[in-house]
Amino acid sequence: MKVNSKKPMSIFLSSQKIIKDWIDYNNHLNVSYYLLIFDKYGADVLNDKFKMGENSAKTTGKSTMIVESHMTYNQELKLNDEVDINLVYFDHDKKRLQYKIEMIQKEKKFLASTIEVLALHVDLNNRKVIEFDKEKNLLMDEYIKKNRSHFKSEDLKFTAKLKK
Repeated sequence: MKVNSKKPMSIFLSSQKIIKDWIDYNNHLNVSYYLLIFDKYGADVLNDKFKMGENSAKTTGKSTMIVESHMTYNQELKLNDEVDINLVYFDHDKKRLQYKIEMIQKEKKFLASTIEVLALHVDLNNRKVIEFDKEKNLLMDEYIKKNRSHFKSEDLKFTAKLKK
């Protein structure tokens, strides 16, 4: 079978198993844990890749903060389901990150949920929005250049908020 190399594909970030503590009285993943999974196993992985995660917050006092998000719930997840967390889209301007992440049920390969995020780069010492330094801009620009063909830009909500 020939693979269409021009078709956008997601970029794998991590996997996670749905645990009992996350299941609600409807016997499926509680809505709040979708956000937790996206944050811990998607956004944190992405922030670490660009040196803006927990280590940066602790050592430089600089990190990112989410200021807006849009989440979809496409199909329910249940106890012991395993999901892949994949990056669908990524871009940035001088102070902002925009990305979209999907959650795919690993065994049955269905789309369970998506989240699109607008985040700001912040100096945690004075709680002010700041521009990305040269190193972070370079890391992000190289990542975009390398992965642009994988990104899916359809149905994005926050593209107009980037100031390019």
